[in-house]
Order: sequence, then structure tokens, then C-alpha cells
Amino acid sequence: MLVGSAAHAQVPIAAATAGDSLSLETTVRSVLDANPAINALQEEVNQAQSRLDETRTYLKPTVDGTASYTRIDPVVKIPLGDATFQLAPANNYDTHVTARYTVLDFGRANAAINAAKLRALTATDQINVTRRDLAYAAAQSYYSILFAREAIRVQDAQIASLRQHEREMAKRVEGGVSTNFDVTTTQVRIAQAQDRKIDLQSQLRNQEIQLARLLHRPESAVVPVRGRFEYNPQTVNVQDALAKGAENRPEVKLAKDAEEAAAAQLRITETSNKPTLSVLAQAGGKNGYIVPNLERFRFNTVAGAQLNIPIYDGDKNKYQRATAQSAIKGAQARTQDTQEQIRADVLQAVNTMQTSTARYDNSQVQIGQAADALTRAKARYRYGVGNNLDVLDAETQLAQSRLSRLQSIYNYTLGQYQLRRATGEQIW
Repeated sequence: MLVGSAAHAQVPIAAATAGDSLSLETTVRSVLDANPAINALQEEVNQAQSRLDETRTYLKPTVDGTASYTRIDPVVKIPLGDATFQLAPANNYDTHVTARYTVLDFGRANAAINAAKLRALTATDQINVTRRDLAYAAAQSYYSILFAREAIRVQDAQIASLRQHEREMAKRVEGGVSTNFDVTTTQVRIAQAQDRKIDLQSQLRNQEIQLARLLHRPESAVVPVRGRFEYNPQTVNVQDALAKGAENRPEVKLAKDAEEAAAAQLRITETSNKPTLSVLAQAGGKNGYIVPNLERFRFNTVAGAQLNIPIYDGDKNKYQRATAQSAIKGAQARTQDTQEQIRADVLQAVNTMQTSTARYDNSQVQIGQAADALTRAKARYRYGVGNNLDVLDAETQLAQSRLSRLQSIYNYTLGQYQLRRATGEQIW
């Protein structure tokens, strides 16, 4: 078990700033609402449902109407004494309604319906995967923005402290106590700190652009977010997390859908060369009956049955079965690979949280030590028993320790979301 130390209370790094508008919840929900990929997948679900409805019509009878006219010229006439016997009229009319129904197909229609159901289910499950991935990307971008903001504040604090130290040294130079070398060295450290700030500002802007893309807003628009950057340790039971991942991850559901779809396709193949029995009924009217009047339009009916028995297809069905069985084995292998990937995802998330916890504890100690070292270095320098480089090194070490703490909080927070993603828990 990974146990977060109970001694760590929530450590707020910063509160929301004025003008912020998007909390974590609204950020995730806005991304999910704005993304067209989900709408596209929903249309795929609608298409799959329509194909399912179409497949279900195989179980229903079909009825169609037909009307035809045929002109025969010349017509066959047989002379019989003084009379002439005409075998067919020159103008032939035929109208009828035909109903057909498949009585027995040995499960072919049901196999097709089951396969269509699985396709619709797979399309629905794919939406869940996409929503999960988008929610995770939104949360990651959200916390990256908060991290960059706080890191910039740390750099600002370091720059402000160095500038104050520069002003004190300038006074010491005027008094002849220090040299310009100390001032120049401090200015170099200030420039280095400003370089790091520029990098962080670039990182912040990139994350704002990424969030704007997720929200489908113009890249030039700054997307403000608000929230608290906190360290919230939690207890994790690894075995429970592995079990949840194996049961709840949507990828597992998709893999099982693929297995069932492959099995359904095999069933379709197995029934495709089975006999089919269908019946037909037809009612309508036509002329051309010899007795009593060739031109008379008369009501007629037709009824029949048809049995279709496949005899030889050149081993086509045999090879189709082999292909379907291979697809089943491939789907089973992908399911196994998915389970192994889930296990790796859970363990990696837990490892990230463990490492971040250790780094947080270590950074807390470093901050205390660096703050004490800075205080002593300034005092020694003020009384002339220390040098300027000791002060600058202590300033740099304190800033690095604070950034290390921020990085550990950021990594731990993302590790929590990675674990929720790995176990199939809804991110929001």
C-alpha cells in the first residue's frame, strides 16, 4: 500500500487571482461540451443504431406493389373455321401486390442483428474513452497553468530578493566596504533568474494555447483559470486499484466488445451457407385469360414457397470461417495486452505518487535549510565575515527548493489523475 503521511495537511500554494473565470470543474465540462470529436462519435453511434434498426427488418415480411403494361405486336392468332382464336391480347396489363417472408434461415438474421448490436455498443463505449481522455487532458492543462503561475511567483520573489541585495551592495560599494565585482555577480544571478522566468512564461503561454485549443477558442485568447494548487496526499491500495482498473477501464470494455464482435462475425459466417425457406403470396389483376374474354381484367392470386439449399461455394465459407476464427484469437490477444497495459498504468501512477511524496518531504526540509542558510549568509556578509557568493548561492538554493516543492505537488496531483484514469474512475 502507498500511504500518504497523515502529518501532511493540505498546503495551499495560492488562491485564485482576480479576473479568473474557469474552475477545474468548469474547465473540464467546457472542454467536453466544446469538442467536436464527441459529436462526431455520437453521430457514429446514431449510424450504428440505424444500421441495427435496418438489420432488424430482416425478421419482417416485405410487401411491394407492381404495375406493368406490355404491348405485343403481332399477336398469335389461330384460325378455327370461320372464327379466329387469339392466344394473347395485344395490350397486356398486370397489377399485383406481393408479400414475401423468410420462415427459416437457421439463425442468419439473428446473427446479423447481434453483430449490429455490438457495433452500436462499441461506438458508445468509444465515446466514453474519448470523454475520459479529453477530461484528463483538460485537467492536465489546468494544473499546468497553475503550476507555471506559481513557479513564476517563486522566480519573482527570487528576483525581488536579489534586487534588494543588489541595492544593499551598491550602498556598500559607495561606502568602500565592497567592490563592483559583487554587484556585477549579483546582476548575473538576476539575469539568470529572469531567464528562468522567461522560460516559465513561455511554458504558461503554451499551456494557455493548449487549453484554448481544447476549448476550441482562438489561440490568441487567454483562457483564465482559477483554483488552489494544493498537496493532498491519499492512501492507495495497489491491489484494489489493479482490480478496479481490470474491471472499470473502458479499454477493457472495448476489447471485450471486439471479442464479441469477432465471435458474432463467425456466427454470421457459419449461418451464411445454411438453407433458407421463404414463402410468397401475391394478389392482383391482369388481362389475357383466354376464357371467357381475352381482354377482360380479372383478379388473380399466387402463393408459393421456396427452399434454397447451398451445395458448393468453392470453399469460400471455409476460408471465411478461418478468417473469423483468426479475428477472434487476435481480439483475445489484444484483450490480454490491454489488461497488461492497465496494470502498467496503475503501477506507474502509484510510482509517480510515491516519488512525488518523497520529493515533497525532501523539498520541505530543503526549504527550511535553504532559508536558514540564506539568513546566516546575509548576516555573515553584513558583518564582513562572509562573501557575496555565499548569499547568491543561498538565494538560488532557496528558489530551487521552492520550485522543487511546486514540481512535486504538480507531479503528485497529475499522478492522482493518472491513477483515476488507470482505474477507470470518472475524472469529473
